[in-house]
Amino acid sequence: MPRLSEVTAALDALWPPERAEEWDAVGTVCGEPDADITRVLFAVDPVQEIADEAVALGADLIVTHHPLYLRGTTTVAASHFKGRVVHSLIKHDIALHVAHTNADTADPGVSDALAGALDLRVVGPLVPETGLGRICELDHPETLREFAARAAKRLPATAQGVRVAGDLDATVRRVAVSGGSGDSLFDAVRAAGVDAFLTSDLRHHPVSEATQHSPLGLVDAAHWATEWPWCEQAASQLDEISDRHGWGLRVHVSKTVTDPWSSHHTSGAPN
Repeated sequence: MPRLSEVTAALDALWPPERAEEWDAVGTVCGEPDADITRVLFAVDPVQEIADEAVALGADLIVTHHPLYLRGTTTVAASHFKGRVVHSLIKHDIALHVAHTNADTADPGVSDALAGALDLRVVGPLVPETGLGRICELDHPETLREFAARAAKRLPATAQGVRVAGDLDATVRRVAVSGGSGDSLFDAVRAAGVDAFLTSDLRHHPVSEATQHSPLGLVDAAHWATEWPWCEQAASQLDEISDRHGWGLRVHVSKTVTDPWSSHHTSGAPN
């Protein structure tokens, strides 16, 4: 069986830490480098539910997309929810490794997994300079309504579901996708000449301006849902590495929904 240092070296080769944004916090958060690793759990968020799942599973390592401490900290006291996660992991000899923006820009990366979940054909990066996002083509034209329904059907269920802006009857042949927050990418999306943009966390003003600027269709899914397919892709990549090296790792993907939104109600107050 491999040591933690061997597994994390393989993960860093998939998603080089130097490709992470300067503000990001990636890499190993806790764990003994010489500890033996037999079972790995992939998840989007390093929250208590995932730590508890890892304990129940008997995992030695959790790999998450989102960092535990993005802005740093001066304490890991268990009186705080993040500290409780750290205490749970250390108490049960579970390591935590993070691949965030370095996984966003990898090839394959988060947006490739998102495209794959929707059966889209990737033709290139949305932002060639960084490798962020993907430009994709559909096998046959769909309306924006049909494309949004495809996203709603193929992505994991969340309280938010999928929101759409634009002409629902407009034809969609070419799309841009970006897992996670994507409203900083509108300039690149417009330059790509696509018919629709699938991402998450779109805000009112950028959406309003985008729909006034062009007939671009917008499909906004939950942040967690657009990044969860990466967990399956990443698990498959580690499985292949394990087989190649004869490590015999047991690799799992958490299906626990850690999207923070828990309910959705359609508003109906009179105007």
